[in-house]
Amino acid sequence: MTKRKMFLRMITASLLRRRSRMLIALLSIAVGATILSGLVTIYYDVPRQMGAQFRSYGANMILLADGKTEMTSESLEKALGLIPESELVGAAPYRYVRLDMPSRQQSFTGAGTDFEQVLKTSPYFSVEGEYPVNAREILIGREIAETIGAKTGSSLELSYKPAAVISENAEQDRHSGASLSGSAEGFNKVPLTANVELDEEGRIASIEVDASSQTPGIGSMVGTDKAFLDQFIGKTLPLRLSGSGSGSGESEGGDSEDNPAQEVDAVTGATVSSQAVVDALNSAVSSEKAAAIENTEHFTVTGILSTGGEEESYIYMTLKDLQRLTGEETLDVAELSVSADAEELEQYAGAVAESNLGITARLVKRVTRSEASVLGKLQALVFLVTVVVLLLTMICVSTTMMAVVSERRREIGLRKALGASDQSIRKEFLGEGVFLGGLGGILGGILGFVFAQVVSVNVFGSSITLQPLLLPITILASIAIAALSCQLPIRRAVAIDPAIVLKGE
Repeated sequence: MTKRKMFLRMITASLLRRRSRMLIALLSIAVGATILSGLVTIYYDVPRQMGAQFRSYGANMILLADGKTEMTSESLEKALGLIPESELVGAAPYRYVRLDMPSRQQSFTGAGTDFEQVLKTSPYFSVEGEYPVNAREILIGREIAETIGAKTGSSLELSYKPAAVISENAEQDRHSGASLSGSAEGFNKVPLTANVELDEEGRIASIEVDASSQTPGIGSMVGTDKAFLDQFIGKTLPLRLSGSGSGSGESEGGDSEDNPAQEVDAVTGATVSSQAVVDALNSAVSSEKAAAIENTEHFTVTGILSTGGEEESYIYMTLKDLQRLTGEETLDVAELSVSADAEELEQYAGAVAESNLGITARLVKRVTRSEASVLGKLQALVFLVTVVVLLLTMICVSTTMMAVVSERRREIGLRKALGASDQSIRKEFLGEGVFLGGLGGILGGILGFVFAQVVSVNVFGSSITLQPLLLPITILASIAIAALSCQLPIRRAVAIDPAIVLKGE
């Protein structure tokens, strides 16, 4: 029999003679290895899992036109090409316009988008019914549905009028007793409309401004603030906002030395919306002409949208429907969901900005910062728990081996009296520890993946990714932990004095 076989036989015989104690040590190592394997698997898979969870809260990057050029579908596609396809979860384009309901004399904000991409970037959308699939189908917010009493299957008549109607003969429409109607883009490019009646001398006799699409309590004040509206009475067109120059929407020859534009003051905090009222009046044409340029179509409601946010006050349709209704193919914004950390998102945003496509990228800080913060804390917690469990495993194994040494004092003393060296004692106990560590590591590596899978499914709702190298790493780590745990018991075994032990002391 070779020395190696003899050594293995001694180790296995020693383990079998003390099966109960060694089983405790084996279970301790297996539990430690299971926690180590499972938590390490979760630790490395957490970024992917957390990224998937945070994607359910909406987009983490927004693309906008830089203000110099308009964003189109073509330029958007080029910008998206700068982001790795494997990390781009979804990209939903949006175009916002004001839509009127002539039969109900109400107006709402309409949004054209790609619903296939919306499902990826806004999975938190809750729809009662179905998303639009065919032409002339719409999805309306719950707030609108409750306001107009619409339900799934209802038919709605929607009309669109360009935001700025410019007439080369606008002055001819400003005759005595005329009714004029105009519109212009206000805050966030959302249009508002203004209607005026002129008196016998061509002065404004009455004015109505529909600014319900503007920011509530701020921009919307231009349609309700009596002091703001009263200052228009008695003035003649064209007008200009005080301190803003000649105004952007005046007709040709409007502001001259012979016919200077009269000034009006803006509503405090609503300069953009106030300027839009002035532009709408300066571009106003007769109500008959304004009505003639409206495009009206009938749509079917396929679903009611509930989000608990401002989306409930929008009417959603496909981009093709909106482009047909408005005759415009520009985009206002694109919401992107990208599976990347904050640093990578910054790099992608920089690449888009440097692409000279006329598009700028902005990060949704509340999502990216929260993701980075939660991810860092979760990984730190997983690391701390792993370290604590391994320390407890070492203590348990060391305590068990100390008890084994105490039981074998007479055996160790006898062997040393017969000439056994300290080195042989060390090798035997270390061999037992390494054997237990290897066996416990194999069991723990397998059970650890099962543990990680259960945690992932129940916490994150998706399966874990298998790490092939984790099993050998777990086995080596278990062997190392078992070897370290045996050091103190080995030192105690080597320190046994055979003379004292054999005397029975």
